[in-house]
Amino acid sequence: MSRALPSIGVLLMAHGSPTGPEDLEAYYTRIRRGRSPSADLLTEVAARYEAIGWSPLDELTRRQADGLQTRLEAIAPGRWRVYVSMKHAAPFIGDVVRRMADDGIAEGVGLVMAPHYSRMSTGTYFEHAEEARRALPRPFPMAYVERWGEHPAFLDAVAERLAAALAELPSAIRAETPVVFSAHSLPERVLTWGDPYPDELRRTAAEVAKRVGVQRWTLAYQSAGRTSEPWLGPDVRDEVRRLHAAGGRGVVSCPIGFVADHLEVLYDLDIELRDLCACLGMRFVRAASLNDHPRLLDALADLVGRRT
Repeated sequence: MSRALPSIGVLLMAHGSPTGPEDLEAYYTRIRRGRSPSADLLTEVAARYEAIGWSPLDELTRRQADGLQTRLEAIAPGRWRVYVSMKHAAPFIGDVVRRMADDGIAEGVGLVMAPHYSRMSTGTYFEHAEEARRALPRPFPMAYVERWGEHPAFLDAVAERLAAALAELPSAIRAETPVVFSAHSLPERVLTWGDPYPDELRRTAAEVAKRVGVQRWTLAYQSAGRTSEPWLGPDVRDEVRRLHAAGGRGVVSCPIGFVADHLEVLYDLDIELRDLCACLGMRFVRAASLNDHPRLLDALADLVGRRT
């Protein structure tokens, strides 16, 4: 007897990254909405990718998808199929939605690998998916998981990583060392929309701090775009300088806005922020990224299961 085809497709959406120097110009042209990057910018960005050995994001996203598939199979064998898609790199979101239709998927669940909602960030992933879905000859229904930054299993996973990072500090300075939670910055104009992004980040930070028993913590932003308009702050580097000026001897970095290692973590924090701390004479420790942490995968499976 042949096995029935999965009826529910899970559209797992991530940012995507260039796989090597040959992809860099096209990748940044897409990010810049068709505007080609300057030669100077390409040289600078290429040096950053070289410094981290290029990005592991695509491989990590596939590992996350495999872990999610395994958990969904344990719930109901053969019912779900997880599809990996990317916003700025192949396989593109629209192409994957069309493949889901060709595979005979009857309904879909869309999930962005970013825990906090903003119309300007996660909202654009949904727009890409919806544009492709509506253009199908026979559109299948699609539900979306808009936010999951307060899911208990996600919070538990982050708390575990943070506790491990704190344990790396000497006991004499552990209690007094502040935790700097961070997430990708967005243009300040999102605030005029009543965008929930900053509030969602603060709630996640507060819940993680509570789980670990951290008393001293702050929220900052990182990796702002190079545009003339103001972006959400404080920038994580400015926050570290402020802590140093107040007598701080160390800092623990916890990037709650990201769930996998990539350029914004491996370079902006592990190299750029670490170097700043070294120049200031401050101890630097970063909480490890979740990547394919079992509790993260538990959270994703629960989120998908509750949308079907």
